[in-house]
Amino acid sequence: MEFDLPLWLYYVIGFPLLLGPLVTFHELGHYLVGRWFGVHAEAFSVGFGEEIWGFTDKRGTRWKLSALPLGGYVQFKGDMNPASIPDAEATARASAEERTGSFHHAALWKRALIVFAGPATNILLTLGIFASFFAFYGKPVPADVDQQMTVAEFAEISTAREAGIAVGDRIVAVEGERVEDFRDVQDSVMLYPGRTLDITVVRDGAERTFAVPVRSVEMTDRFGNASRIGMIGVASGGSELEFVPQGLGSSLGLAVDHSIGIVDMMVTGIGQIFTGERSVQELGGPVKIAKFSGEQLSLGAMAFINFAALISLNLAFINLLPIPALDGGHLAFYAAEAVRRKPVGPRGQEVAYRAGVALVLMLMVFVTINDLATLPVFGN
Repeated sequence: MEFDLPLWLYYVIGFPLLLGPLVTFHELGHYLVGRWFGVHAEAFSVGFGEEIWGFTDKRGTRWKLSALPLGGYVQFKGDMNPASIPDAEATARASAEERTGSFHHAALWKRALIVFAGPATNILLTLGIFASFFAFYGKPVPADVDQQMTVAEFAEISTAREAGIAVGDRIVAVEGERVEDFRDVQDSVMLYPGRTLDITVVRDGAERTFAVPVRSVEMTDRFGNASRIGMIGVASGGSELEFVPQGLGSSLGLAVDHSIGIVDMMVTGIGQIFTGERSVQELGGPVKIAKFSGEQLSLGAMAFINFAALISLNLAFINLLPIPALDGGHLAFYAAEAVRRKPVGPRGQEVAYRAGVALVLMLMVFVTINDLATLPVFGN
């Protein structure tokens, strides 16, 4: 179902409709596990900055909506600030009453689980959405796998044909990894524009491997968003898909596999940016997320929910990076504490957290400027 509204209105509606629930789910993960372990939450905020609206519940937690809708936080008792940076001096001199319900006086394993619960909730939300899709719609499979994996024709420009692959060859592996259907071939190729990949085919009953250069092709979607993908210029012998019904268990398994594949693509893409294979302009920040969320909402509820699952998985991935001030940074400190049998020194923590906050802020500024520079209204 698509909605008939002006595109600018989708942008206005889509971003808060996407980020608000995802941030709330993330922070609820922290809050619920903290409450389970008896840790008191002083504040639960959707957004940062000045409070717009809020109330205090009977447990003394301030629930609030804040002005800057780019995240959120749970501030537990004993936190120096919303990023859960500990105040070492206050923690050391805390009275018995102050220690009760304090996050930083909870057992190490409890603190680790409370921190991990946020990203874990985002992962569970992603798995729930993908599993629901598989359960309701089924698993898409080719009607005839052998026909679909067989090269039927070539594009006008085809590096596969130039490398020696012929019509009638059946593709069975890319870079030594077996492929089950033509989508696997596309996924294995599209991530590597400019590289040369080993494509294994079956011809006359025997396997042969060809070194195929991957063309870099810029594709533009209906909204004008450009992306660079790899293509080798082959078309399969069949494109018909049928949806096979799935039970709850198999749907969850498919959701896990699908999510792992997405994370693998994310890691590959980030690695290519660091090695220079991809431009930093492909990085996206809040402006692009707002743009894409509006566009996906304009395509209908299912497209928007699928996009929400992707962003939820991205949030979990980013938060688990070992950067101080993010959840992964806290977990890294807890791992060090478990190995050392004592916390990292106050000075070391302070320097690391300050550096982590500076890094996150610089990254936010960079991706925002990058977003604006690549938007049609600002870009070339």
